[in-house]
Amino acid sequence: MENSLDNPFILALTARNLTVEIHQHSAYQIVLSNDESFDSTLNGQLHRAIRGFLIKPQVTHLCLAENGTLSVLNIEPYSNVGLALSGRFADDQDCLIFHSKEDVRQFFQLDTSPFTIHTIISALLATVVTTPYDERVTSMVNYIRTHYFERDISPQTFADLVFLSPSRLAALFKEQTGSSLSRYLLWTRLRQAIYTILYQKDQALTDVAYDTGFYDLPQFNKYMHDMFGMPPIALKQNSDLIQVY
Repeated sequence: MENSLDNPFILALTARNLTVEIHQHSAYQIVLSNDESFDSTLNGQLHRAIRGFLIKPQVTHLCLAENGTLSVLNIEPYSNVGLALSGRFADDQDCLIFHSKEDVRQFFQLDTSPFTIHTIISALLATVVTTPYDERVTSMVNYIRTHYFERDISPQTFADLVFLSPSRLAALFKEQTGSSLSRYLLWTRLRQAIYTILYQKDQALTDVAYDTGFYDLPQFNKYMHDMFGMPPIALKQNSDLIQVY
């Protein structure tokens, strides 16, 4: 058994003075402000002067934060962290609103205020039971980290790597991470693509897509929009305002 791996299913960034148009996506999302309050519309309802929110996947929303910095965390819904978040909602809820910094501190059980994006990530990971990873899961994860850009990765690739049938290794991976092997690969590619867009600003989006394992820009556009509610071009156009963690 190996020690628990860094959780790959949280994509965290900060955005300064940014207004986001109405959209929805398949990730859970946490948006928090540590300086200025902001306005947000969630499922058609306007919330003024709030400090943050947590929403379920596919909730339409927009944020107006023209004078502050937002911490934005997107979480894969079927990961262990996403499954833990699902239990924080009542049956009739699809969003939770934080009206004050104290609301944020209590919800995430923080010892200090103000918070940082790192303390929020740590608080999310603390909700998940730490489990040693099977060495075969570790091997698959390490393979993805070094070969994510290869477009011919398939279930058989991992079956040959760890000497398990595709069905058995898929069950093992999901049992230990909460998510599927294919989603892990997709999130790894998306994370790397986002890093590239933000820190290698001269690189064309078509090249970013190809270099991170997508077949072409349309496929990259599709997955970015589905997962995070925005096309890569929007990220590129606002790259000076965004920092990713």
